[in-house]
Amino acid sequence: MSDIQRYHSDQRLSRLVVHGNTVYLAGLTADDRKKDMKGQTAEILARIDKLLAEAGSSKSKILTATIWITDMRDKAKMDEAWIAWADAKNLPARACVEARLGSPDTLVEIMVQAAK
Repeated sequence: MSDIQRYHSDQRLSRLVVHGNTVYLAGLTADDRKKDMKGQTAEILARIDKLLAEAGSSKSKILTATIWITDMRDKAKMDEAWIAWADAKNLPARACVEARLGSPDTLVEIMVQAAK
């Protein structure tokens, strides 16, 4: 059995967990909540890039992505940022659902799993 490595942990969660050749990221939200849906999405995707790199992975190795947004009417804005960022030759399985998130100014949350 492989060791489990946990990074960026606090009393609630670990932002990054590595088990064997699989990388798990916690649900990530934007720090700058004054941004619109596209801006928050782009900020989160940049954080995903950094965390995956720390684990020895990259967006081309993302297996699944789950995206929560506060309003499906703004999905096109989220998709615009996603499409500009995603590796078009290595797209993950993805789900996007509407949900009430942790605060009124949090518009999007993204969680991914990737191979190393």
